[in-house]
Amino acid sequence: MTRGAGPLAGLRIIEIAGIGPGPFCGMLLADLGADVVVVDRIEPNGETADLGPAAVTNRGKRSIAADLKSPGDVAMVLDLVGGADALIEGMRPGVMERLGLGPDACLARNPALVYGRMTGWGQEGPLAHAAGHDLNYIALSGALWYAGQPGEPPITPPSVVGDVGGALYLAVGLLAGVMNARQTGTGQVVDSAIVDGSAHMLNLLLALKAIGHMVNERGQSILDGPHWYSTYRCSDGQFVSVGSVEPKFYRLLREKLGLLDEPAFDDGNAIERWPDLKDRFAELFAMRPRAEWCALLEGSDACFAPVLNPDEAAGHPHMVARGVYQVQDGVLQASPAPRFSGTPVTAIGAIPRRGADKTEVLAEWCSGAREVAAE
Repeated sequence: MTRGAGPLAGLRIIEIAGIGPGPFCGMLLADLGADVVVVDRIEPNGETADLGPAAVTNRGKRSIAADLKSPGDVAMVLDLVGGADALIEGMRPGVMERLGLGPDACLARNPALVYGRMTGWGQEGPLAHAAGHDLNYIALSGALWYAGQPGEPPITPPSVVGDVGGALYLAVGLLAGVMNARQTGTGQVVDSAIVDGSAHMLNLLLALKAIGHMVNERGQSILDGPHWYSTYRCSDGQFVSVGSVEPKFYRLLREKLGLLDEPAFDDGNAIERWPDLKDRFAELFAMRPRAEWCALLEGSDACFAPVLNPDEAAGHPHMVARGVYQVQDGVLQASPAPRFSGTPVTAIGAIPRRGADKTEVLAEWCSGAREVAAE
């Protein structure tokens, strides 16, 4: 278990159980050594449902169980708030207030608390109370626009891009808030909305748009149109990627593909020729299996990588050398990231049994180490 080790050792986080970006944010903080306590819900039958080793985003945390409609359990959570640095919740706006655990109640108990709110649309605005998922948030923010080809609808992202992006912004916000609270003694609310974060990440492309390298028409910009920045099917049905943006890398790619003597490829920025040159690349890559292209191009400055599934990625020599993936209890998981020289964290924390840590957590966190009735 990484708790007690890592750069965030000593940081105490309460996480109100939820789905998606909130638990992911809690996992990230726990990976880095924070003491993250999940307040899991008690089921109607009075039991808690364990997900076992599949609950990867609960790794490294501790768990208590609570009925948040019970005044006694709400009081218990407020006791925990008194000893916490930050809180994570991902309810719709107003839900935590109705439970008696909103920012006002929690900050009254602990004025230095950083109260992290994770939603899709944010706490305010016309859509604040509407349902949605990460695909909707990145669509509205503009971040989904370039994920597609001319005349075709945008492609659904291959992973929960919005959820993870939202979680990372929440993590940064919480840590920034804790730093400020330790200097000033005053906590605050962090409103982390996926729609905000995905728009913020779009600044990378907006900078290119400002100098004319990205336009609104799909297939006409340097990151969604050229033959030298795309993926291609190989003869065995597998795929490879090339991203030879810079001229020197593009020249090396042409050299390795045997295309230096073909003048059609001389001007890699000739937008009107991109469709034809992309077809030519497609024909070329379809002539060999992926393994042969890896042997020719991988590790060179041609900016190449095979498109791997997660199991293949875990076994790739580069990923193995860096220990990017681990298998714990039969479940493939990505290792903690990023990496720290002075306070390294490499081990994956154990996944707690729901509700198992109540007595221990209350004794450690609550002033006066209150007595806990046997359950």
